Amino acid sequence: MTILTNIKEKLQELKLNFTENASLKKYNTWKLSGNAEFLVHIHSIKELSSLYTYILANDVPYFIIGKGSNILVPDEGIKGIVIRLGKEFESININENFVKAGAAASFIVLCLNVAKQGLSGLEFGAGIPGSVGGAVTMNAGAHKSDVSKVLKEIKVLDETGQVRTLSNKELNFSYRKSVIQEEKWIVLEATFELTTANKEEIVKITNDNKEYRLKTQPLKEASCGSVFKNPLPEYSGNLIEKLGLKGHRIGNAQISEKHGNFIVNLGDASSNDVISLIKLAQEKVQEQYGVQLNPEVQFLTTTGKKG
Repeated sequence: MTILTNIKEKLQELKLNFTENASLKKYNTWKLSGNAEFLVHIHSIKELSSLYTYILANDVPYFIIGKGSNILVPDEGIKGIVIRLGKEFESININENFVKAGAAASFIVLCLNVAKQGLSGLEFGAGIPGSVGGAVTMNAGAHKSDVSKVLKEIKVLDETGQVRTLSNKELNFSYRKSVIQEEKWIVLEATFELTTANKEEIVKITNDNKEYRLKTQPLKEASCGSVFKNPLPEYSGNLIEKLGLKGHRIGNAQISEKHGNFIVNLGDASSNDVISLIKLAQEKVQEQYGVQLNPEVQFLTTTGKKG
């Protein structure tokens, strides 16, 4: 009996909603078309716990996909299981100045919703693509703020299949990083502690931040979001732009004409097209400025691991 047969039989035994050899094109914002051997849609913590226990016990390759930003799917596809959390993980509940959001909820939707309720603290995220779980994991930020400044706690499914609550301090946040990236935890829910302020002012700031991103970034084109972390005090986009690389194209991938830290898919770009542009930008910036550009995007391997 093959490994694939074993996985399929287990998914059937657990009565999970899955698709074999599923294209991930509509599940990643770069619109790259690698396939998942098994794409599993999860609808409850019980389902997730059962599946995750099996995955870890049998060393099955896996990856958890949120809104699909900030990842590069390989053309060769991903072996094993790709997990996608369903609508049951997209809830947003507001209780006074505390906001609980499911890991699969849109981070942009969350930021816009709390602004309309007169709650301040998430104005910075109005144009940041991705899920709440992804935003927490990478400590997403903009406009001199980030998730770590407003997160109270999260709930995760740990490597034993148990639900744990972790405080902000336990997540060891730093620039675009948290301890979650090093652990075998799946984010289920995040609680944010916000402050009450003037609703009109909050909505204006939030909308201004969103409009600024729309004007300066190619948010209506297929991209992963920012490709590189900023080598502060420098900015990756500025360094790339100064080298005249905006608009440079390899295959159907192009460094955005709007922002140097974005690579857009002009049609049927391959992951190799994108990787070639990433390497080009890194080499040119290193050569000209002696600055190393570190990717913010996660490179997925064929086993689903983050390369």
